[in-house]
This record gives sequence, C-alpha cells and structure tokens, in this order.
Amino acid sequence: MKIAIASDHGGFELKEHLIKFLETEGIEVNDLGTYSDESVDYPVFGSSCALKVAQGKADRGIVICGTGIGISIAANKVKGIRCALCTSPEMAELTRKHNDANMLALGGRITDTETAIQITKAWLETEFEGGRHQRRVDMLNEM
Repeated sequence: MKIAIASDHGGFELKEHLIKFLETEGIEVNDLGTYSDESVDYPVFGSSCALKVAQGKADRGIVICGTGIGISIAANKVKGIRCALCTSPEMAELTRKHNDANMLALGGRITDTETAIQITKAWLETEFEGGRHQRRVDMLNEM
C-alpha cells in the first residue's frame, strides 16, 4: 500500500510521527510536506495530497492541520475524494466501512500521537462493506 501524507504547520509534528509509524508497518509513504513548523497554507497541502489519491498515484491519503477541519475541506474539493476527519478509532472504522473514505484527516493540535496512531491503524485495517453503502458512495462520487 502507498500512502500520500501532507500537513500544514499545525500538523507537522504529528505528520512526522505518523510517517515513522507507517514505515515501521512496511507502508510506502509519499511525504508531500510541509517540512517544518513554519506557517503555510493548508489548502495547498490538502489539495496536493488529494490529487495524488484521485490520480491513482497513492492508494490512500492522510492530511493533518491544527484541527483537521480546514485541510479536510480542501481535500474534499477534489473529485473522487472522500476525506473524513476522525477523532477516534471507532470513527475511522465506520468511515471505512460505510463511506469508503480514501483519505483520513487528523487534528495535530487536538489529537495526541498515540490516539492518532490508533485512528490510523483502524482506518488502514478496515475494509469497505459495500452493499447498501455502495449506492451512497456512488452518489458522493457523482457530486
């Protein structure tokens, strides 16, 4: 599996921890920046990560800003992206099962590293259920 990952300055530290975690799990990571905690604009990083996923250059994407809200909005502007902001492993599991979320958003200022790792693990390990949920995902993709 190949994961694209990006953050703004508010998510930089958490992004660095998640990259280490993903690499120890044997997952190929494409780090799209930012590369420091110096102030940057989250729409640039959220959309660049989303484009990698939408173009098939990454299987899934992870984006992080201070709260996860702004960068998830930016990612969801890209056609074919279903980016879900998750604050618990349960949310991550459900968004994979029911929404086939192909991107995960996290809040670097509101989610500690261990919780973020647990959220990411749940999101990576859970498969889409399809069935009754497929029709709704298809509707989202057509919007």
